[in-house]
Amino acid sequence: MLFDLPLEQLRRYLPARTEPADYESFWGRTLAAARAYPMKPDVVPYGLQPATVEVFDVTYPGYGGQPVKGWLLLPRQRKGRIPCIVEYIGYGGGRGLPVDWLTWSAFGYAHFVMDTRGQGSVWLPGDTPDVEDLTGHPQVPGFMTRGVLSPETYYYRRVFTDAVRAVEAMRTLPGIDASRIAVTGGSQGGGIALAVAGLVPDLAAAMPDVPFLCHYRVATEITDRDPYHEIVQFCKIHRAKTETVFSTLSYFDGVNFAAHARCRAIFSVGLMDDICPPRTVFAAFNHYAGEKEIRVWPYNQHEGGQSAQTLEKIQWLRQQKDFVPG
Repeated sequence: MLFDLPLEQLRRYLPARTEPADYESFWGRTLAAARAYPMKPDVVPYGLQPATVEVFDVTYPGYGGQPVKGWLLLPRQRKGRIPCIVEYIGYGGGRGLPVDWLTWSAFGYAHFVMDTRGQGSVWLPGDTPDVEDLTGHPQVPGFMTRGVLSPETYYYRRVFTDAVRAVEAMRTLPGIDASRIAVTGGSQGGGIALAVAGLVPDLAAAMPDVPFLCHYRVATEITDRDPYHEIVQFCKIHRAKTETVFSTLSYFDGVNFAAHARCRAIFSVGLMDDICPPRTVFAAFNHYAGEKEIRVWPYNQHEGGQSAQTLEKIQWLRQQKDFVPG
């Protein structure tokens, strides 16, 4: 059912942001530490090659120089350097198998799918461990409260750094146009794409679908669905830590990343989505500082537009004259 604000109010919804005073220095320091490790991706041909796509198993240094896996798919018929789509995965999923990711390369784009550290045991398998999970802090099962008592130790500090480094890895590879890289993903992947849009100033485009990891406090107040409910459960038990939790989360809020983003963007939202409520998506969209559009799916929940939204993104990219492959 429609449980959130009416659409006309959602389009005007512009809540105050809570951005820490050291937000920019925190992320500058975080990314500088990661960039101290040379970017030399290991690119190995995959064993079973499709007829129309070249597939590579890629390993590159992410947060702390730790190895992050991903799939790179390139259309066999290509001329010169082509634009690249970097994709991030929804909550609990890993990179799966190359056959799960054939769409973008079929339309002529290079396509890199980043594995999400520590995830990949819910709906697609993953291959990248979260070797930095050494805080010993209590957490609710899942990832939302892993290391949440400090921005230095929070899980998504590592994930977002991995995601920025994925873009940087693609920029080193022959055949990919470093000036034409777009990021995309749904749910958690959309939240990660928003973070990268806010952290990489010369990104070409962002395409976050039904983005998670936005407007955390309000999300915990208007939905009781996981994964946001993991935060609720933590604060329910660790009552004295509530403000510490939301202070940490302010460094990782898609609303703040959106305010720092400058690249063009296309969002999507499902108006019946009770996992990532529409208000949280519009909070990020309305604060987004770059040129932007949003596709609204009135009768959809967290699945959003699914394949219909994928076609919207492809058509939108083709309208960007500098983003047509070939």
